[in-house]
Amino acid sequence: MTRSMQRLSQSPTDPAFVQDPYPFYARARAAGALVHWDEYGMPMATTHAAVNTILRDRRFGREPIERPDIPDHLAPFYAVEAHSMLELEPPRHTRLRSLVLRAFTSRRIQALAPEIAQLSRALAAGIGPGETDLLDAFCRPIPVIVIARLLGVPEEMAPDLLRWSNAMVQMYQARRTRREEDEAVAATGAFAGFMRDYVEHRRSDPRDDLITALIAAEEAGEKLTTDELITTCILLLNAGHEATVHTMGNGIRLCLETGARPGPDPAPLVEEVLRFDPPLHLFTRTAYEDVTLFGHGFRRGDEVGLLLASAGRDESVYADAARFLPDRSDGPANLAFGAGLHFCVGAPLARLELQIALPILFETHPGLRLASPPRYSNIYHFHGLERLMVTS
Repeated sequence: MTRSMQRLSQSPTDPAFVQDPYPFYARARAAGALVHWDEYGMPMATTHAAVNTILRDRRFGREPIERPDIPDHLAPFYAVEAHSMLELEPPRHTRLRSLVLRAFTSRRIQALAPEIAQLSRALAAGIGPGETDLLDAFCRPIPVIVIARLLGVPEEMAPDLLRWSNAMVQMYQARRTRREEDEAVAATGAFAGFMRDYVEHRRSDPRDDLITALIAAEEAGEKLTTDELITTCILLLNAGHEATVHTMGNGIRLCLETGARPGPDPAPLVEEVLRFDPPLHLFTRTAYEDVTLFGHGFRRGDEVGLLLASAGRDESVYADAARFLPDRSDGPANLAFGAGLHFCVGAPLARLELQIALPILFETHPGLRLASPPRYSNIYHFHGLERLMVTS
């Protein structure tokens, strides 16, 4: 660590931080483009320029240089994780991502628009006049049902998929316990077992769905292995629903608190939600060679954290950055879905779901209002609500 880098201390599980991490991010940006976050024991990129630069710099990546020691009880989880393109670098990442993109096409995603609209209307119509938790009634069902339909998995499996996914993502939280680790491992086994059977079924009974397209995808004579297929399907579901649920909940909260509503073009509001209160706040990278950036010398193997949510509030690139402006047109693209090599493959689907579902909700329930103050869940580095209680 260079002498010029300031050290900051902030527990990621502190209740005040969980409810509002943005004052800490403002303090971190004021301390420099890179600061040392003591609780994580690593430098953190705080500004839009620093986060964007490191996301796109091929001298940094997701795959660790040395494989960490994995406790025996977590081996089944990491055995599945080992095939995740989220955690890999070229050449394997390039091969996996290109094969997935051959199946996960913009045409296939856009074709889901009528189904997303129909599902959103049905769920919105089912919201009664009393108190309702919108996370359960609206925000959670949409992405999990859509991704189930996209993959070709039976829709009635949605509750199981949601339960497995919620258990697995506990592995990325700052406060995980041994019980949560055991739950994640059990969910991984159940999820992988289900997907293995389903992939084998699809090999002999192809359909017009993403699993069949992934099976058929081929480049330079290479196909996805069954293990890669299983992990890819799990990744698409976990990452696909987690971010969308949080963003939808955060966006509805902002609309209800500020009086903002989606306009004829809902895209600016959705992008402002992603900038102002994104679903993922911290992502890490490893330096693959000695490199100096923003006055700090990284050594090969050093880790760096990228504070995506801090980048979104950077006053140097967004005017009035601490205000939610649903028609904002200034500043660079937000970094909520990353950038560069690991830009989220599911971002177009998440944006489509948000741009369709939010207007339908407010058209159906123009008098929607908060029944109680929303509180954020203690799930850092994710950022989403515990509940979203409303009345209409």
